[in-house]
Amino acid sequence: MEADTTASPEPESGILRVFGRQLKRFRLRAGLERAEFGSGTGYSASTIAAFEQGRRVPPPRFIDVADKMLDAGGVLQEMKEEVARAQFPAFFRDAARLEAEAVELHVYASQVAPGLLQTKEYARAVFRMMRPPLDDATVDERVVGRLARQEFFARRPTPLATFVIDESVLKRPIGGRQVLREQLEHFLLAGRKRTVDVQIMPLDREENAGLAGPFTLIETGAGRRTAYVEVQSASRLFVERDSVRSLETKYSSLRAQALTPNESMAYIEMLLGEL
Repeated sequence: MEADTTASPEPESGILRVFGRQLKRFRLRAGLERAEFGSGTGYSASTIAAFEQGRRVPPPRFIDVADKMLDAGGVLQEMKEEVARAQFPAFFRDAARLEAEAVELHVYASQVAPGLLQTKEYARAVFRMMRPPLDDATVDERVVGRLARQEFFARRPTPLATFVIDESVLKRPIGGRQVLREQLEHFLLAGRKRTVDVQIMPLDREENAGLAGPFTLIETGAGRRTAYVEVQSASRLFVERDSVRSLETKYSSLRAQALTPNESMAYIEMLLGEL
């Protein structure tokens, strides 16, 4: 059996209730008890019950296996993308949807590594620092959701992405020195992609346009431009052109004030040599 590492979703996850009802309907049609169905999919009967009742987020692999095993004709698989978004905190789901549609993404990070660039262990360390603390199952689920977002870089055509990262992020040993080392190495790998620019904002700069905090600029294939701002588990998507333009101007200043991509790669390599 696979370990029960899924967690309770937040109240807004209506898609989970819809998926659960459909899952139960197909299971009953197939004449399978929960224990028998769970045995075939690698989950306990109690976890199957949680999936059917919309209390836990079923992973993509389970949905694929269940659709085939229950001869659902793709009905369950069609909901996979929406179900996957239920892994994210409610305040981030709209931004996650736009991120998945983005053709360009521009991120300013001043506290922790950008989610799209986080390693598994760094992400785990970040979630384990949440207060009030998250339970282990929720931490596991959030890590899976965060890593799933990184399929962004595997899309074709590959979206363009730029990141301006405050130097303090590179020196804050979240998770310990080894976790930080792996994270810095990951920054280097990301920065060497032709569709990605990583720039570091040095602490000794006298000018920094990002003192108000981190934000993300998103442009979709339809030409829609939005901005996402998050602080203390509260978030806002800006769609008004004046608000988005203001953050675009701020981001342009940040890129001009930061080290160039090549200088940034050299600086990260230097920091790695000191760890």
